[in-house]
Amino acid sequence: MEEKLLKEERQGEVLVIDQKTPFLNGKKLYVESYGCQMNFSDSEIVASIMGDAGYETTNNANEADVILINTCSIRDNAEQRVRNRLKQFQKEKKDNPDKVIGILGCMAERLKSQLLEEEKLVDLVAGPDAYRELPGLITEVESGQKAVNVLLSREETYAEISPVRLDTNGVSAFISIMRGCDNMCSFCVVPFTRGRERSRDPKSIVAEAADLFSKGYREVTLLGQNVDSYRWNLSKKGEVLNAEEETVNFAQLLEKVALVNSGLRVRFSTSHPKDMTDEVLYAMAKHENICEYIHLPVQSGNSEVLQKMNRGYSREWYFDRIDAIRRIMPDCGISTDVIAGFCGETEEQHQETLSLMEAVNYDFAYMFYYSERPKTLAERKYEDDVPLEVKKRRLNEIIDLQMKHSLESNKKAVGKTFKVLIEGHSKRSKVHFCGRNTQNVMCVFPVKNYAIGDYVYVNITECTAATLMGEIVD
Repeated sequence: MEEKLLKEERQGEVLVIDQKTPFLNGKKLYVESYGCQMNFSDSEIVASIMGDAGYETTNNANEADVILINTCSIRDNAEQRVRNRLKQFQKEKKDNPDKVIGILGCMAERLKSQLLEEEKLVDLVAGPDAYRELPGLITEVESGQKAVNVLLSREETYAEISPVRLDTNGVSAFISIMRGCDNMCSFCVVPFTRGRERSRDPKSIVAEAADLFSKGYREVTLLGQNVDSYRWNLSKKGEVLNAEEETVNFAQLLEKVALVNSGLRVRFSTSHPKDMTDEVLYAMAKHENICEYIHLPVQSGNSEVLQKMNRGYSREWYFDRIDAIRRIMPDCGISTDVIAGFCGETEEQHQETLSLMEAVNYDFAYMFYYSERPKTLAERKYEDDVPLEVKKRRLNEIIDLQMKHSLESNKKAVGKTFKVLIEGHSKRSKVHFCGRNTQNVMCVFPVKNYAIGDYVYVNITECTAATLMGEIVD
C-alpha cells in the first residue's frame, strides 16, 4: 500500500460552472483536478478566466473542445495517474483531432518538455502563474503550434479574479490567500513548481468572503502552502489603514474574515509548525465561527530526520506548539502529515515517530512512504536508501496506530452534541445528511425538516474511525 488517507482524497474531480458566462463562443471546456486543495482552487480561477473568454464549462470530456488537467507533483504515483489519463485522452483525440489537450499546475511546470515534445501527450502546458494566458495559448494551438508558458511570477495572486465555484454543495468554498512557498523542505517540489511566496491583499480576501456569504455559502477555507507566514505590508503598497496597522499577519486576517458574518464558518490550511503562533490560537479561541481544527504536519518524530528534511523545527518545538494548542483550545481537533522511510531513517527514528503519535493522539492523518522527487534537495544531497519493503512496513505501522487513535478520538464524541453545518446528502443514503463539526470530523444523521446550508445540533450515538453518526436535536 503506497498511501492511506483517513480523510476522503478527491482525485480527478470535474469542474462545473455554477453561473452563466457573459458570452459564449460555442466552445466547451472540461477541467479535471488532482492533488491538493490549492489545485482545486486554481481550477476555479481557470474556469473564470476561460468563462470570460467565452468558453462554456462541461462535465463531459467527450463533448469538450478543450480539456485541461490540473496536476500534482508531490508524489510519483500522482504523476503516473495523470499520465494514464492523458494517454486515454490522446486515444480519444484520434476521433477529434481539433480537440486541445492541456496540462496545468505543478506537473506542467516540472515536466513541460517531456510531456510536450518527448511523450507528445499534450498540446499546451501552462504553469500556476500563467493561467491568464490560457485563451491565447489555446489560440496558438489552434493555429498549429505547441504552446507553453511556465514562467513563475513574484507578483501574481489572481486577487481580482472572481473564481467560478465547484458545483458541489454551494455551501463550502476555498479562498486562496497566498501563492508559492519559501520553505525549502528537502523532500518537496512545491517551491520549484509554484515559485516564491507572495500574499494577497486582505481587502480582496475579505470582499470575496463577504460575496460568498451573500450567495449562500456558509463556510470558507483560507488556503496557502503555509498560511501562518501570510503577511501583507500595507505601507509598501501605499495604503496604510491606520498608524497601528501597517501590516496584516495571518492572525489579523483570520479575525477580519471571521467578522464578515458570525454565520460564516472559517477554516484554513495548511499550517507550518515553525510559524504557528499563539496569536493565531487566541484569534481562533476568540471567534466561535473560526473552527477549532488545525492541520499541523509533523512529517517525522525525530529531530535529526526533521533537520535533514529542512523543516525548521525540532521534536521539542513541535511538542511546544501542541501544548499551546491544548492550553488555548482544549477541544481543538488536530491532524497531521507523516512520511515513512525518509532518506537514512533508522528503526529507532521510526519508533520516535510512533512515540510522538502516541503522545499527540491525532484525530486523523495523511500518511505516505517517502517518494523521491527530482530536483529536490533530498534528491541531490541524500541517498534514498530505505528499502521499499521497509518503507511499506513502517507506513503500515503508522496507519495501524492512527486508525486506533482515530477510533479512540471518535468514541470520545459519542454522547456529545455538536453544531454541524449541513454540506449535503450522505453518499450512502439520500435520507441522511452529512456535515462536519468544528473539529472537522464528518457527521452523518437523518434528514428531518432541514436543508443543505443549515446549521443543526447533532447528538452523536455511534462512530467509526472516520465518521460520527447521530440524530439532530431540535
